Amino acid sequence: MAQLPVQTIHRDPQLFYWILLPITVVMILTGVLRHYATVLMATPPKKVDEKSMKEQRSLLHGIAVRSNFHALSAPSFRTRRDYLTNAYENGAFLKDPDRRGQPPPNPMSDPGAMDGMMGMMKNNMAMMIPNTLIMSWINAFFSGFVIIKLPFPITIKFKSMLQAGVATKEMDPRWMSSISWYFLCYFGLQFVFNFLLGSDNAASQMAQQMGGMGPQAPGMFGPGVDPDKQFKTEAENLAVVEHYSVLDGVENRLLEGIKSK
Repeated sequence: MAQLPVQTIHRDPQLFYWILLPITVVMILTGVLRHYATVLMATPPKKVDEKSMKEQRSLLHGIAVRSNFHALSAPSFRTRRDYLTNAYENGAFLKDPDRRGQPPPNPMSDPGAMDGMMGMMKNNMAMMIPNTLIMSWINAFFSGFVIIKLPFPITIKFKSMLQAGVATKEMDPRWMSSISWYFLCYFGLQFVFNFLLGSDNAASQMAQQMGGMGPQAPGMFGPGVDPDKQFKTEAENLAVVEHYSVLDGVENRLLEGIKSK
């Protein structure tokens, strides 16, 4: 079977210094500036009062018991389940028990919720405005340039991703356009920012987009959420758990393991 000839494109060596290197440097400097701008615009977190903290931790306590019931013995699990279920249904952990059955307050009237929304808006602006300016700059000056060839073979499926802005059908998919290099830097400079700014930095694009998806769901204690309904839901979830323990029959399993040896 005859092999296809290697495709060669004669490019000006100065493209590396006038296109690839400037885009990379601008992306790194923009990420560093975005980090410090986000730090300066960040609103210091407000201190949570004791009742709100108790309400939140009580719900997380029930979730932890439900998720790790297999690490508890049967009497210990039943004791915790009965205590939490009764407290959830009676509203013992509510911050404001007098508001049971009433609709949650309007989030727009909550100063804490407004501060959170303003912080999210600042972060989105710090990410969108620089990216829009850089994209306009690349489209105005570097659109249509082929600047680099990948040293490893790839399939034709990557052609549209790596050759954005270059409308050619016969070009080898390994060639990369200037706009595609921008997107590669956009998603691939996280390790550079971690090295320059530390792991807890605001420059990483993906970290900013996924920042609200932590172990505590943002909607669990957010504005407009009725904690009484959450407590009742968690009480129902605890009630239907079929308990088993990882220590059930551990003596027999240990003896069988010793006999098998």
